[in-house]
Amino acid sequence: MAKTLFKLLVVLTATIAFSFGCAVALGPVLAPLGDAASSTEEALFLNPLNERSLMFDRFGGLMTAFYAEENRAPVPLEQIPETVTDAIIAVEDENFYQHDGVNLRATIRALFENVSAGGIEQGGSTITQQVVKNSILTNERSLERKTREAVLALRLEELLTKDQILERYLNTAYFGSGAYGVQAAAETYWGVNVEQLDWSQGAMLAALIRNPNGYNPITDAELAGERRDLALDRVVEVGHLTEAEAAPHRVQPLPTAILRTTPPPNTYFIEQVKLRLLRDPRFGIGMTPEERYEAVFYGGLRIYTTFDHGMQVAAEVARDQVLPGDVAGEFPFLGRVRLPDGAQDTRDLIGSSVVVTLDNATGAVRTHVGGPGFDSYEFDIATAPEGRQAGSAFKPFVLAAAFEAGLVPDDSISGRGICRFNNPGGVPDPYEVENFDGRGGGSGTLASQTRVSSNCAYVRLGQVVGLDNVVELAERLHITTPLEAANMSMPLGAPEMVPMEMVAAYAALANDGIYNAPYYIERVDDAAGNVLYQHTPAGERAVTTQTARMMTEVLVSNVQSGTGTRAQVEGQQAGGKTGTAQNSADAWFVGFTPQFSTAVWMGGVRDPNDPAFVPGQAAMIDVGGITPTGGSYPARIWGGYMNAVLAGAEPAVFPEPGPTRAGRSLTPPRGVEVEVRGG
Repeated sequence: MAKTLFKLLVVLTATIAFSFGCAVALGPVLAPLGDAASSTEEALFLNPLNERSLMFDRFGGLMTAFYAEENRAPVPLEQIPETVTDAIIAVEDENFYQHDGVNLRATIRALFENVSAGGIEQGGSTITQQVVKNSILTNERSLERKTREAVLALRLEELLTKDQILERYLNTAYFGSGAYGVQAAAETYWGVNVEQLDWSQGAMLAALIRNPNGYNPITDAELAGERRDLALDRVVEVGHLTEAEAAPHRVQPLPTAILRTTPPPNTYFIEQVKLRLLRDPRFGIGMTPEERYEAVFYGGLRIYTTFDHGMQVAAEVARDQVLPGDVAGEFPFLGRVRLPDGAQDTRDLIGSSVVVTLDNATGAVRTHVGGPGFDSYEFDIATAPEGRQAGSAFKPFVLAAAFEAGLVPDDSISGRGICRFNNPGGVPDPYEVENFDGRGGGSGTLASQTRVSSNCAYVRLGQVVGLDNVVELAERLHITTPLEAANMSMPLGAPEMVPMEMVAAYAALANDGIYNAPYYIERVDDAAGNVLYQHTPAGERAVTTQTARMMTEVLVSNVQSGTGTRAQVEGQQAGGKTGTAQNSADAWFVGFTPQFSTAVWMGGVRDPNDPAFVPGQAAMIDVGGITPTGGSYPARIWGGYMNAVLAGAEPAVFPEPGPTRAGRSLTPPRGVEVEVRGG
């Protein structure tokens, strides 16, 4: 410490010698000296550098980076080439490796100017002093701050090596355009890693430190070029290059646009990961919201996810190839909306589609298309609790409840319509049901009634099974939509369902009855590589194995010869169910192969002339010349997508169910049904 005080004495003596008549001017220097020297132990604590967090897909591909104000990726000094370190040292602190933290000559020169001016006009700061300023102090321009900076710089040189100080500096410096540190700067201006930078680029970085906004090559190329050339002059003066060697670097083109080597965080999947990290303490990054925010945006986390980029692309391509219109993720349609006064209006509207895929065996979310595109439509239809009417895509819950109650696919039930049911206390009473397109229907097995999606058969089946048992079955499959056993329309999918919950429930059927909650995050590491969170499978039985296998058998037959034929996958078993809400306001196909389960939804999302438009509340009258059903566009999207994903894959089949009893005829309890008309 004696060495530190001696150097300070030299600096102050020089200042006094210059300004012996300026006691008033010296006051601000002398007054804080004792405090600054005595507080160095506490003040020299260097916080870890803020570091962006990185997010990766299931194969290790970089998806995005999370950061707030500072885009920083610290790198070790040995990774930074001499073209960068030597250029920056030449410009900022030529004698860095010779001085002890304060360059006396530069400091005295700056103090002479500053005392004469009555404030801070010149810097004279060494790299070590800049580390102190950037890491411990503030940018305040005052003699008191400069004094503390000098004291702490001398102390820092006693605690850290020169290389440690230089590494800290190169990872701390701001280079404009949101880039902190040389790695982020290399990415931002040239789209490369720092070790790939040449002398021209190193000189540009050296110039930027002094004025990162004013010398920015993207906003003022002429001035930036001049400053780069001045930096190259310094590189030549100190002997790193000859003028002949420097000449080619003076004509190198400057950056013209900000480059992003990390994609921006603007997808539905990325948003889901971010929200989970910020809201859920189980990921080990903090117990409070504030701690979790710090970890995500400043903590240098490494977040490994379940995302499959190839499957996501296949889903988006299938959607855009099938849906009409020229805008990716959207389709125009003629819709009918109900006005506040009860009247109806026909309008030109915009619709979109959802595609979400889970791995059957684990619940890993592989694909998440939540709407038209997160950059233009942030509302995520795939996970929004408001849900969408599922139509007949709900019928498998009724069928699974029937199988859990001991019924079998060969049991038969009437599908004749129009059918009417006593509905005491409900609206309407009686409750009248029609089959799709007004078809009369007839008696058939549960499997065959599923293939034709008979509304009357399923309302009757709901009464046979008991809607309270259907509610309980849906809850076991983690459907969170409030379901009321008194609602006779439940089997027809009147309640609003969340697409992500629908696909997870179907995945349980495809997984021999074992439910796995959808999840996005496999592992989270901290900046040092320590594992903070690792996903652990926690499957739970939702239905019996026999029920699950009977369900897959019935739903596979529906794709083979029922309402879902457009979802067939070449060389693979595929099962699923179509769903069309009342008036075609929503259309679905939810299905599975032995490997994956996928839900596809389509419906209205936007009225170009009415910001108050509520998504999903417009009847799709005309979409590409047809009134859509679940068996049209959604099944085609599903089939096109899964054919692309499974092209060339080994054929896989579902396990067959065990033997079942002979079928028997089912009828609702006496007094439930009022009458049957038609035939």
